[in-house]
Formats: sequence, structure tokens, C-alpha cells
Amino acid sequence: MISMAHRVRDFGTTIFFEMTELANRHQAVNLGQGFPDFPGPDFIKTAAVDAIQHDLNQYAPGTGQPRLRRAIAQKMEDFYGLSVDPDSELTVTTGATGAIFATILGLVDPGDEVILFEPYYDSYLPATLIAGGIPRFYTLHAPDWSIDEAELNALFSDKTKLILINTPHNPTGKVFSRAELDCIARLCQQHDVIAVTDEVYEHIVFDDVEHWCLATWPGMADRTVTMSSAGKTFGMTGWKVGWAIGRPELVQSIVRVHQFMVYCGATPLQEAVATALQTSPDYYAKLAAMYQSNRDFLGDVLADVGLNPLMPKGTYFMMADISHLDFPDDVAFCRYLTTEIGVTAIPPSAFYHNPADGANIARFAFCKTRAVLEEAARRLTKLK
Repeated sequence: MISMAHRVRDFGTTIFFEMTELANRHQAVNLGQGFPDFPGPDFIKTAAVDAIQHDLNQYAPGTGQPRLRRAIAQKMEDFYGLSVDPDSELTVTTGATGAIFATILGLVDPGDEVILFEPYYDSYLPATLIAGGIPRFYTLHAPDWSIDEAELNALFSDKTKLILINTPHNPTGKVFSRAELDCIARLCQQHDVIAVTDEVYEHIVFDDVEHWCLATWPGMADRTVTMSSAGKTFGMTGWKVGWAIGRPELVQSIVRVHQFMVYCGATPLQEAVATALQTSPDYYAKLAAMYQSNRDFLGDVLADVGLNPLMPKGTYFMMADISHLDFPDDVAFCRYLTTEIGVTAIPPSAFYHNPADGANIARFAFCKTRAVLEEAARRLTKLK
């Protein structure tokens, strides 16, 4: 008799799949899934076509195309002043999610504790559990999602192997401050813990807020794995080109897992991302300005219809406080919003180990064309 492995029996389908299925059945405007519905820039698409036409179509090296690794290393130097050896301190992965899984499986032994900030990106917990790690949760609270050092320190123990930080943070839109990163760096060094930073929204920040790279902190370069990807920055989420950066011994731990997961990603897409990373720095400022305009538009819409937007400082997600509405929880609200109003949001309780902690909020994505956001606004007026 064929049966499912115990390690995956409790995972089920993702909340994104469930809400998208519901949205499709009711022809709702889907502000749930976090992918752009508009074309990526021509320069990156042209570069991919050129790579294919020039027959760059065979396996890439397991750690990534050399040109892409050099481009990533140069970007880290240009933006953060971080010196990275592209041959030994960097590996290309199948998106940031591939980097997350390979990093956790490569570093965490059964019984090791992993500190997660919640609400968390939904792959963090399954990756930890599959590795046999024990999750320890720090719950971020609205409206400012701030960190208390004493409360965080209480989660560290002699079993703590790593702490996973997502900044800018999905789904809250929080950007970790210098003071908060100071705190994390101090605790990591005090307890001899590895920091893993997921920085895929690094170029989507607002209101003159600055994104900081934890690996640049004194004493942190040797104990930090920095992850990012091209998907969010260039609007090509389906390409799945990500990377992980760290000292050689950390990167080798990741490579040893990733090589047996997929070995490598698509060669022409890696070449195209290398070209994209070498484009004008003006692109990043325009990207942030476009998303800030969308954020401001959606924030005004939500406030106008009686929802309470929690304005993000980064990412392309916005949380809304629904505690004043007459719904038992966020799932009921999001189902009502989809079936009766025709707009889909994500219930964030799926991103908490105790769903009740997320029962009073809903997550909206604004990585959509203005026409789609305007149609959502038109439908949301029915909430009045």
C-alpha cells in the first residue's frame, strides 16, 4: 500500500492555492498572490532571447553561470560595500525558495532550534520541519511590528542553530531598522548563531527608508547567509533565479544540498539576469517609485471603504486591520471578500503557528497594474 511520508502529511495545500482557486471560481480581482501582472522590462527579456539564440542552452555549472556570479558579487559591492568572492562565497539557486530550503537543510541538524519571525513566508516552517529543526517563534505585532530585545533573547538557547530574518518583510511590509539589526547581530554573536537573511524585496522600499544588509555588520560576515533573487526586482517570478551568499563553508553546505535537489537552473535565464544586474541603477529607483505609487493608491482605497491599512515601508504587500469588522476571523473575511465583493486577499493566519494571532488582519498585494487596482477599488466600494 502506497502512503505519504510522515514528514509531509500535515502540510496540505498552500493558502495561495486555495484562495486563487476561489478567486477563479468567482471571477474575483486577485490581490492575493504576490506576482506582478504586468510585463517585465524589455532589456531582461531581450537578453534571455539573445542567450537562447547564442546556444547558451546546456547545463549551467552547479553554482551558477560565472557571468551571473560575477554580476551578483559586483552588485553586493556597489550597493552594500560587501566584498564577495564569486567563485567560493556565492551560489545560484532555483529562486530564493530554493536557497531557503537548501540553506536550512544544509545547516540544520535534527534537534537544532531555528528562530522564525512570524508572520513568516510560508516555506520557512516546512523547510525547518523537514530538516528536523525545532521552530521557535517571535511574534511581530501590529501596527509597527517592532522587536523587543529581551523577548527575542529569551528564544535563544544552546540549541539555537540559526535565526531567519526577512527584510523587507513579507507579509507585514516591515523593514528592519539598524537598531533591530544591531540587536540581532549582538545576540547571534553572543550565542554563536548563524543568521540567514531573505532580502528578495531589497529594492522595494518606500518613504526614504533604507534597506540594510546584516552581513555588513561587524562580526557578522562569517556567520550570515544572504539570500535574494531576480524575481521580485525584475518582475520575472517564473524564472526562479535566486542566490545565496556567505563564507565558503556556509556556501558549501548549501551547494551540497542544492546539487541533489535540481543541480542547476536555466542557463539562458541566468545569463539574462546577469545582464539585468548590470543595467542602469536608475531602474531600482523607478521600481520603488512605481510601487510606492501603487501602495499609496491602495492605502487610500482601503481606508475609504472602512478597512484600516497598515502602510508598509517595503515589499509590495499591505496588511489591513479588520478587527473592527463583524467576522469571526481572517479566513471568513477573505472568503466573504472573494465571493461577495469580488476581490481576493490572503488570510495571514496561515503564517502564524497560532492562527489566532493573525485572525484580525488581511494581506493585499499591490504588484498589479493600475487598471486592476482601480477595478478592485470599484468593487471594494460595496464594503461601504
